[in-house]
Amino acid sequence: MENIDVTTVPNEYKKAVKKELQGTITEVSYGVRNYINFSRQLVTDQNISSEEVGRETVKGEMIIKKCNVYLPAGYDPDDKDTKYNVLYLLHGVGGNRYEWLNSNGKVDGNFIICNIFDNLIANGDIYKMIVVFPEGRSTCDWTDCSFNSEEINMLGFYYFDYELRYDLMPFIEATYNLYANIKDTSLKGIAYNRMHRAIAGLSMGGMQALNLIVGGYRCDSTVYTGTKSDWDNKLDKTVLAQGMKDLFAYIGAFSNAPTSSDGKILGANIASSEYRLHLLYITCGDADEIAGKYGYEKAVQGLEDIARDNIDNYYEIIIKGGIHDFNVWNNGAYNFIHLSFGKRKRNLNSYIVRKIINLY
Repeated sequence: MENIDVTTVPNEYKKAVKKELQGTITEVSYGVRNYINFSRQLVTDQNISSEEVGRETVKGEMIIKKCNVYLPAGYDPDDKDTKYNVLYLLHGVGGNRYEWLNSNGKVDGNFIICNIFDNLIANGDIYKMIVVFPEGRSTCDWTDCSFNSEEINMLGFYYFDYELRYDLMPFIEATYNLYANIKDTSLKGIAYNRMHRAIAGLSMGGMQALNLIVGGYRCDSTVYTGTKSDWDNKLDKTVLAQGMKDLFAYIGAFSNAPTSSDGKILGANIASSEYRLHLLYITCGDADEIAGKYGYEKAVQGLEDIARDNIDNYYEIIIKGGIHDFNVWNNGAYNFIHLSFGKRKRNLNSYIVRKIINLY
């Protein structure tokens, strides 16, 4: 990664490229053995303690989930010599694997977010990548998009890391021609693989990027915790997640939800990790009444001061006039991808960037 200037996503990047330069979206199914069941237990095929997850762990049947995958123009499954980076892009609390696509809208008949991917690749700004749009609720009722703090579909957001590590990532890396290979657990392999993976999310997905990937608190309904919610949404923190910095060097949070852990918790997790974080990119609109004060501002406060010695590049980006919508999130995705997989000559200096950019 290099010190690329953070800017408003160019309008032309929201438009379609030539047909032959356009990527494709495909929906795929995969088996999941790590998820929350109707008894609020963590079903797992791994040796995971109840103390670690904050609830009982049990064996159970595999369920089938779906995700969407963006494949860039020219991707050939039979060309095993051409490798790709991978980005996991997470949805919000009421969304699913189609939120970044359908809810974001279209220009020239194509999804705006795919146009951004296509333009970044076609213009030579970034190395080619595939993008995975998961279903962020790791539960047996993962298709339920309603907001109800007492139901397991909400609880599933806070346990997505186990599915990601043990089910989704192994499937993706076994199916597509990627640089990363999760089966390679050597020290050299781990160091190499994490530099070719990135993960980011909007709103609730931004919370997941911080709490589950950087490392913060899991949450559950106050009906079950017996405590009082700090956010007036009937959710409260339970146990700390270990994080997944061994798998990801680039992490982004766009308008992260109010249940995001505070900056001191996140910073301490980064500081204590044996894996140096290469990029942490956090952004929000200055007019966001959902995530601004209780999500973004809380998460960035004190983070960099504590994590400084174990983080290479740290960005706090405010979008002037931005609210809780895709104008902010498209800017986040554009800049985060550019910084993660950009083609410019690598600069070994570390950067701390705090900047305000325009919405349009």
